[in-house]
Amino acid sequence: MGFGLCMLAKVSQKISETKMKRALAQLKRKLPGRVLTDLASRESASVDNLRISILPHAVIRVKKGAEVGVVLKLANQYGIPVTARGAGSSATGSAVPVCEGWVLDLSLLKSIKLNQYSKIVSVEPGVLTEALQTKMARYGLFYPPDPSSKKYSTIGGNIACNAGGLHCVKYGVTRDYVLGLEGYLANGAFVEWGLPLKKFVSGLNLRDLWIGSEGTLGIVTKAHLKLIPLPEKRWMGMFAFKNERSALACVSRLLKAGILPSMCEFLDRQSVDCAERLTGRSIFKAASSVSLLIIELDGSSDQLRQQKKALLEITKPMAIDHVEAKTEKASEAILKVRRLCSQAMYSIADTKLNEDVVVPIERQYDLIRYTLELKKEIGLATPTFGHAGDGNLHVHIMYNRSNADERKRAKKGIVKLMRHVVSLGGSITGEHGIGLAKVPFMKLQHSKEAIEAMQSVKKALDPNGILNPGKIFHPFEVWDHQTVDKKMPWDH
Repeated sequence: MGFGLCMLAKVSQKISETKMKRALAQLKRKLPGRVLTDLASRESASVDNLRISILPHAVIRVKKGAEVGVVLKLANQYGIPVTARGAGSSATGSAVPVCEGWVLDLSLLKSIKLNQYSKIVSVEPGVLTEALQTKMARYGLFYPPDPSSKKYSTIGGNIACNAGGLHCVKYGVTRDYVLGLEGYLANGAFVEWGLPLKKFVSGLNLRDLWIGSEGTLGIVTKAHLKLIPLPEKRWMGMFAFKNERSALACVSRLLKAGILPSMCEFLDRQSVDCAERLTGRSIFKAASSVSLLIIELDGSSDQLRQQKKALLEITKPMAIDHVEAKTEKASEAILKVRRLCSQAMYSIADTKLNEDVVVPIERQYDLIRYTLELKKEIGLATPTFGHAGDGNLHVHIMYNRSNADERKRAKKGIVKLMRHVVSLGGSITGEHGIGLAKVPFMKLQHSKEAIEAMQSVKKALDPNGILNPGKIFHPFEVWDHQTVDKKMPWDH
């Protein structure tokens, strides 16, 4: 059987088995002991959180940034697909080597270097988000972007999909903190897009092209990140509402009143029911089947006191119950409710289609109302939670993969959902990226001319199409592919 670039990428060049062996032999000489071709290593690198598995031919674990250039130069020479990988926590299949080839494992690149004068930290892509936050907190500094997977997700992966997180309502997303990037083009050439400086406008802004490009335009080996002072104090509360309309009306009133929470998480009744079913207990003993808001405030003592007073004046009359966290442990217990939801959904079906859509804040209830209508129409659960402070809600359609009729209804539902999101002036993704899972919806969001312009950029920076081919632009329908039953570190 010949080795070659993925047919999805429409690249005609074929690689013979002989050429693949020759390329691997050269690579093993250059990087001894770090080119892995055993089945266990290949299987581990074949899957991310989308749970679709495609075996690569080899896994390369680099220990220095410069080794990325070595790998890419050789891959480009032979036309071998290269998929960059950090922790594999991507929800859309961005890290799946859909075109086989080589997986470039960046997880060993974990250097962190802080400039205490500029408050800029230079970080390699394998650094875990939580590890960076913890280390910077020792200096009284804060790196805000914090996806729910922060214990496992890497900075490189966050940059690849421009990750947001729980604190993005007040502090923004990954792109807002990236001052400069270092890395390698597809041909192995080293480049710098920006520097660890607070001001830099020399040349075209290719830095922002790389952010959110999912490893299709180049490989990041270092990021220079802006830090801010660690907030002096935090306060958290959880509020129960009789339905989703009341909860989201409360969010609108808070924001209109000028209250800017550092976190504003929404859970619909379906999500709460799943969490309660998993734990076997009610979140609020006096109320069942409720919609929830989890709200955090931060700032100085004076700021916190004023914000809390204003917030409670609005929320308490609208909510049917609430609880305030008195300790850090109590705050973690509240956040656990939010973190439980995703896994708890598997109590009602074995497969989910997860869409991290964004709609204008004032249209959030329009979206939720539609998910409830869709639930009735397709006969499948549509639990939804997410970042209500910025309109980024995670809509799920739950189904059993072995049931052909449910698969058909789930596909119908997700297409209708995405059309509705775009009609509301929304986005098909807010923080997960396109990967494989969102490919069918690119044409809903972008014109033919816009997509062609994006592809022109791809061709200019990666003329041989070796960087993460088969992603973003090429046909793929996730519901037609079998997932694997693989336990991930974040599954609990």
